[in-house]
Amino acid sequence: MDEKKIYLLDTNVLLYDSEALYAFEKALVAIPIFVLEELDRFKSENTDIGRNARVVNRHLDALRVRGSLRTGVPLDNGGTLKVLFVEKIYDKYTSPFRDKKTDNDILGMASVLKDQGYDVRFISKDINARVKADVLGINAQDYLKDYVTKEDFYKGWMNVQVPAVQIKREYPEILRQLSHDKLLEINQFVLVESNNNPHNNRLFRYIGSDKYITVEDPKLAWPLRARNPQQLMALNLMLDPNIQMVSLVGKAGSGKTFLALLAGLQQVLAEKDYRKMLVSRPVIPLGKDIGYLPGDVQEKLHSWMMPVYDNIELILHHAAQGESVPQAAIESKRRGKKGPERDRRQKEDRYKLGHVDEMIRHGKLSLEAITYMRGRSIPYQFILIDEVQNLTPHEVKTLVTRVGEGSKLILAGDPFQIDSPYLDFSSNGLILTSQKFKGQSIYGSIYLETSERSELSELANKLL
Repeated sequence: MDEKKIYLLDTNVLLYDSEALYAFEKALVAIPIFVLEELDRFKSENTDIGRNARVVNRHLDALRVRGSLRTGVPLDNGGTLKVLFVEKIYDKYTSPFRDKKTDNDILGMASVLKDQGYDVRFISKDINARVKADVLGINAQDYLKDYVTKEDFYKGWMNVQVPAVQIKREYPEILRQLSHDKLLEINQFVLVESNNNPHNNRLFRYIGSDKYITVEDPKLAWPLRARNPQQLMALNLMLDPNIQMVSLVGKAGSGKTFLALLAGLQQVLAEKDYRKMLVSRPVIPLGKDIGYLPGDVQEKLHSWMMPVYDNIELILHHAAQGESVPQAAIESKRRGKKGPERDRRQKEDRYKLGHVDEMIRHGKLSLEAITYMRGRSIPYQFILIDEVQNLTPHEVKTLVTRVGEGSKLILAGDPFQIDSPYLDFSSNGLILTSQKFKGQSIYGSIYLETSERSELSELANKLL
């Protein structure tokens, strides 16, 4: 171990990953005393940040039996952990920063260590802190455990071009080649397009063992359908009873929330595969926090869930525009005796698509804050977690482990639009979950690349 090379951890690294103490093998890992003081402020929070602060404190307490944290404690990975205090030499240090705050104190300690001859590696999830460190001549790095780049993240589909004659076959020859060369994950889609006409295409889903299923428009209880191949892929996964978890990744306007709500309503109200639909979103505000909103908890939650209300109202609007489509697929799934009276009741049930508050009163829809899902087991429900890009991998793990028997979980989010200060495209829970679960037979993920909002919305995305 190079005793002059030192990894100085920022507070946000430990709040992001409580096991970060052990992430640097055969290295000297240092925690400034200022970091312990910051952890003390977070430890009482009933959040994952609070949990991580408490876990780090427990780790440090357990390490004390091995020696002094001040002089260095040996770790099982061959490294050493130290807690750094303010030494006399630090008292003579003149800070280049005007503000007296913890971030600047940590950077000051890094500067002192550098002046003492240490090869300092400042590890932080805070972009601004890394920029300031660089200005001071300090080697600053992001904490990149389980790092996934924008170029390498799992999209869940691929497209290939073939001669038009192949598209007419039951299974184009290219499919056998792709599976033989092991280029596909289970439940990955292949969009087979004609060389000269991309609109002449067919869609297949790989299910393993060189087998595929042909994907076609599902028969829904309302006159709605996918607007592009990726939306069709998403519906295919969400409507498949064998798929227990689906990730929907895409930019604003690609239809993630709308498609998930549509699939949920189809299976709760029309097919009755689940008792109800549960929808939740993390409370990461674009402006002021939810606590600033007027009213009691339910009224605050109503305001926070407005995107859900908007999308269900849009489904209601389309449902009112036309007749229900044929329900042969749904009827074949029903149990019990068939007959005119039963068919009549089923037809009536299909039209019980009430407004949001009405569905909540009838126990078919539940809107909940993620905070209240911790410690529960949720069986026989269609569960949608929206804005998952604002959750850490551990928070997503906590949610996934809440899914009970007979439930399906949909994780939706836009990793290009993250509001959490300590997460980015490569470290958020949505992308890392997709990367970890790909290839599992009960899981599927789709990247929706096309915006389907209004022409004005799309123009604003390009010009503003």
